[in-house]
Amino acid sequence: MDQNSSPGAIDGISEPCFSFGVISDIQYADLEDGYNFVGTRMRYYRYSLHHLQGAIEEWNEESNHLFFVLQLGDIIDGFNAQYKVSEESLQNVLKEFEKLKAPVHHTWGNHEFYNFSRDYLRNSKLNTKFLGDQIAHCPETTPSENYYTYHFVPFPKFRFILLDAYDLSVLGMDQSSPKYQDCMKMLKEKNPNKELNNPQGLSEPRFVQYNGGFSQDQLDWFNAVLTFSDTNQEKVVVVMFLFTQMPLMIHALPGITEMLSQSFGLINVWCVSLLVTLMMVGTAILMVCTILRW
Repeated sequence: MDQNSSPGAIDGISEPCFSFGVISDIQYADLEDGYNFVGTRMRYYRYSLHHLQGAIEEWNEESNHLFFVLQLGDIIDGFNAQYKVSEESLQNVLKEFEKLKAPVHHTWGNHEFYNFSRDYLRNSKLNTKFLGDQIAHCPETTPSENYYTYHFVPFPKFRFILLDAYDLSVLGMDQSSPKYQDCMKMLKEKNPNKELNNPQGLSEPRFVQYNGGFSQDQLDWFNAVLTFSDTNQEKVVVVMFLFTQMPLMIHALPGITEMLSQSFGLINVWCVSLLVTLMMVGTAILMVCTILRW
């Protein structure tokens, strides 16, 4: 990249290819303001809907055509399940998204699974697999129904890949299923605490009940899509809900080049993901209108 070029420009060219919106952690509930799990920050359950409305209004007024929006998970708060209003709250949020002029791609976070089973989500409007693209003559890039993943190309040579970060999890799973039993066994081996959401004293604090992981099947599928993109010199954007021990932020960072596998050469990879602390730090609406450039 030319050091004199503008930030975000690639090879000195600054004309935008396309733009898209990113929003996360709406965590709506028709409840009075409260505090997070550890009682350190306010959570504005009801007011989060107003933030979403503001984001949608701005997106609809964008001078540059908005190709799509990524909704990165936790669309409603887990408290909805306690008050048995999960479906009603979800409909209130989806009603606002219907006003958006661009399509929405949904990912699933832990709060989706506090409210709904995986089977429910698979048959809900939060399943946007129908917006995915199929790669002809490459069947290994067709995702299984066992996990929620897909990929799409909004602009030539750019491929977005949505991953299922709760493919391996005890949340949303039928407790009689072998997958649930395997996940619970792994969790208890890594986390001896009586409260499985408590990371205290763990050498690997990611092993808590509200976290998740990727199955080998999903990783094999991901590898196949990346191999195709590498062969065809596509730029890849990976979209997921992700827990880490870093501060709350959203990443939509162009220009990160990584060696993803021994089978690949160097390929350009972007990451759009929700990074949150071990304990949720409150309802936060983070809106980014990101422009990708050649």
